[in-house]
Amino acid sequence: MAKDTNPPVTKIINCRLIRDKIIYDDVLYLQNGTIIDPLVNFFECGEEPTRVIDAKGALVAPGFIDIQVNGGFGFDFSQCEVGGEQVYVENMKKIARRLLKFGCTSFMPTLISSASEVYHKILPLLCPRKGSKNDGAEILGSHVEGPFISYNKKGAHEQSTLHNAPNGFSDIAKVYGISETGNNHSIRLVTVAPEVEGVMDSIHDLTRVGITVSIGHSTATTEQAEKAVEKGARLITHLFNAMQPFHHRNPGIIGLLGTTRIPRPYYGIICDGIHVHPNSLRIAYDAHPHGAILVTDAVPAMGLPPGEHTLGQVRVRKIGNERVEVIETGKLAGAVVSIDKCIQNFKKFSGCSIVQAIEAATLHPAQLLGIQHRKGTLNVGSDADLVFLDDDLNVITCFIAGEQV
Repeated sequence: MAKDTNPPVTKIINCRLIRDKIIYDDVLYLQNGTIIDPLVNFFECGEEPTRVIDAKGALVAPGFIDIQVNGGFGFDFSQCEVGGEQVYVENMKKIARRLLKFGCTSFMPTLISSASEVYHKILPLLCPRKGSKNDGAEILGSHVEGPFISYNKKGAHEQSTLHNAPNGFSDIAKVYGISETGNNHSIRLVTVAPEVEGVMDSIHDLTRVGITVSIGHSTATTEQAEKAVEKGARLITHLFNAMQPFHHRNPGIIGLLGTTRIPRPYYGIICDGIHVHPNSLRIAYDAHPHGAILVTDAVPAMGLPPGEHTLGQVRVRKIGNERVEVIETGKLAGAVVSIDKCIQNFKKFSGCSIVQAIEAATLHPAQLLGIQHRKGTLNVGSDADLVFLDDDLNVITCFIAGEQV
């Protein structure tokens, strides 16, 4: 009888591990796509690791998580027309593979406000799936941004697609094509405006079927925003953008950063130096450092040359390599920044530590989604999604499910 063999073990040596703090000259063991305990799984068995990798003193961090990716490299997650579903899935994989270059090992394809038939067609294609070297970054499910948002804060969303929900959750479920008794598609996160008719009373039902609720693209007052959080909302979508500007007598959604009456929610923030002034970012971070979640809000123009492009049904223009605007209105239309650059900017703008900057793209989004037991840390039992970084937080290499890319 053949001798039983265990899956191969990879040992990474000469690491500086990001674990609440920087742990110097440490090692990491990987097996079967998971970070393992060498004492229990290795030393007691008396086996030698199959492969040893010298990190050469690099910072080793959990793989980055991006919860808002509208598209990139010419592909729009809100479009499924030419070539049909098979082409859509192949393009999705291409984006997932390219994201690994930036250290992004998990992400949420994001659909902007669309017609109901678009959701019915696309959402079944965005069910969660594991990441791999071949398929690219893991898909955590979709982020559906709209269409239950404010006409006055629609940003780059097409106004004709926006909805109210006079019948509450049943209207929302009908538009998305999900069951009222369970989330039977891929939706993991929704962005809604709590002041839109029927939305406030639907927040509890959305959370009941396993959907995390974020508030954004909204004219909500602070009182309305607090009520939304009380009902179960846990995130602010791209803080400062597509919401009422801060006013000392009516701070709007931004006022949630200073609330003491309820737990303060997480907040997404686009750290490209364009969507949010560095000083504003510093104010937000100082007010609620553990709530910061870095997002790219990447649009199809990411990775393409300057010129005219589209976002959903809206025509946009990429100006240089940093800015995208709606051609008709001149409003900002998403971003073209990568997640690793967001981390670098966040550290620079906020003055935070390396660990704190990395946690804003790892631990915090994992906590928001309730997946911190397998994502966002280098703890034993977590998925072996890793990023090697230099001292300036540039990506050297990354691992997805234990495989080096």
